[in-house]
Amino acid sequence: MQKLTTDSEFREAVSGKELTIAVFKTTWCKDCHFIDPFMPELIAFYEGRARFVEIDRDDLPDLCSELNILGIPSFIAFHSGQELIRFVSKLRKSRDEIQQFVDRAIEVSAAVNRD
Repeated sequence: MQKLTTDSEFREAVSGKELTIAVFKTTWCKDCHFIDPFMPELIAFYEGRARFVEIDRDDLPDLCSELNILGIPSFIAFHSGQELIRFVSKLRKSRDEIQQFVDRAIEVSAAVNRD
């Protein structure tokens, strides 16, 4: 997963027609570390259908404020620079829940591409 460290990197990454899943994390977040072991396999599973990028909320606080990122980890799906859907909850996120979110993001992105 590509780690983005600047506002401009983020905006460029989400501006394309490819479905991009932005994962907002921090180094001190226990729930963020919980997802680390299974994310590489999940990312590989969705290769060619979704691109994943990581943003450390502490590195880009203004961007996270603009996007209303309050809880972490947070997942937001983007297509052509527009937010499609997001997965945010105060509870720890399981692999199945993340997969359900990505599957839904793929469906929404496909619908947007048809228009």
